[in-house]
Amino acid sequence: MTENRYQTADKNVELCVIGGGPAGLQAAIVAKELGANVVIIDDNPILGGQLIKQTHKFFGSKLHYCGVRGIDIATILSDRAKKLEIEVISDATVVGYYDNDTLGILRHDNLFSLKAERYIFAMGASENMLAFDNADLPGVYGAGAVQTMMNVYGVVPGKRALVVGSGNIGLIVPYQLLQAGVEVAAIVEIMHKFGGYYVHAAKIKRAGVPIYLKHTVIEAKGKDRVEAAVISEVGDDYTCLLGTEKTIECDMILIAIGLSPLCDLLYHAGCRIEYIPDLGGNVPYHDANMMTSKPNIFVCGDLACIEEASTAMLEGRIAGARAYESLKSKDKRAEVIASEAAKELQIIRTSPFEERIVYGKTQLKH
Repeated sequence: MTENRYQTADKNVELCVIGGGPAGLQAAIVAKELGANVVIIDDNPILGGQLIKQTHKFFGSKLHYCGVRGIDIATILSDRAKKLEIEVISDATVVGYYDNDTLGILRHDNLFSLKAERYIFAMGASENMLAFDNADLPGVYGAGAVQTMMNVYGVVPGKRALVVGSGNIGLIVPYQLLQAGVEVAAIVEIMHKFGGYYVHAAKIKRAGVPIYLKHTVIEAKGKDRVEAAVISEVGDDYTCLLGTEKTIECDMILIAIGLSPLCDLLYHAGCRIEYIPDLGGNVPYHDANMMTSKPNIFVCGDLACIEEASTAMLEGRIAGARAYESLKSKDKRAEVIASEAAKELQIIRTSPFEERIVYGKTQLKH
């Protein structure tokens, strides 16, 4: 893996992967193994994306790195990319998709262009935030941002946290806070049940952290930073019930209410974007081969649907194989890789937790 070769000159390549997370890495590895000339562009100094802050062990099958921590999976994939000598442009931001299918890339105040025959976009997603009184006070964070601060940079951002949202991130991050010696005052969930896997919720319950179902946060209190949060019970129509307010002392409020796919560059590229709530909101149209409405652009990972890292990697393998196949015409090796990954996805998506994804994928219109 040769880093940062493309710093000062415009370049042409066969296949460019934008995003070096689990999906993008798998896509690049597959395409390179099949024989494509591949470059990865990532805005971080190291590859791995969300994996580099995931200290918990994955579960499922050995094929999906069961029992391996996310940080170690990042190392495994990065080492594979290095062994394959995949070109990497790190610390770089793609600022636009311009005429003649060319990317504009900014790295260390140096702006240059890169043109590829095929693109695989794997930029992931951004955290959703929540509007409430004083939500701009210091101490209000996205839960994923806190996870990055702790697990990547070793910074503990506070002493006592309130977490809003009980999806997997809303359950995993507070447990990691507890491991770091931070008190977790409570988890607040607006729905009537928690949204993440029971295995994560069980650890939180065993640690004695209360989970307030059918509640939401309505105010952050404090002068210069968060000193407390006011929560309220909600009715069946999700409006706050007067007289049910509770004040919980805390110095940080973590928002974990989901993610939104980062579609900006796909809009710029002219890809068709559709609003599919079950996939995370606005997502680029894509078929079973992960091809968008533009035949030279493929997508995978959280950009295609908000899901788990294991499914993101499988979609990455499909995108890498199909993008290579579209470059080199029919290739039996690519067909086998894509078909096997598709079968694995189908097995995973038989889980009740995946029903919304299966339904959302059917809503993508041809």
